Amino acid sequence: GAWHPERVSYTVARAGQQGYHHRTLINKKIYRIGKGATTDASNASTEHDITQKCITPMGGFIGYGIVRNDFVMIKGSVTGPKRRVITLRRPMAPQTKRKMTEKINLKFIDTSSKMGHGRFQTKKEKYNWYGTLKKARIHAEEEQKKKRLAKAAERKKTTKK
Repeated sequence: GAWHPERVSYTVARAGQQGYHHRTLINKKIYRIGKGATTDASNASTEHDITQKCITPMGGFIGYGIVRNDFVMIKGSVTGPKRRVITLRRPMAPQTKRKMTEKINLKFIDTSSKMGHGRFQTKKEKYNWYGTLKKARIHAEEEQKKKRLAKAAERKKTTKK
């Protein structure tokens, strides 16, 4: 690179594992490796919570959207934007801490909305609580109206013949 500035910019690719475009994480505990929503619609169900629900929370993940592909659920945080690729690698030394070696048994995965005060896990649960919404009622009335008009048109055709 250039002589000046005397330091290297953070955007320049350099050796190591924590570069800007190469994010590597070690010592992360993996909670679940799941299939995408297209292959497994109930990928957020557990042994204790048998509700048929998808891993995507209601309304999608903020800044990401809907999880369509296979996913990995890990403990802790991951730095950087939500869509940036990460690399998980095994640590050099074997894990000896009890916290890192104990087996994980997930009992519940929260799929409520991450915007506001989400309290419903599935759309079905929400509709059962609120009942028929105005939008759904208007849609049903329009469908009934279309059916009535189609029947009336059919009757007119049969009476004219």
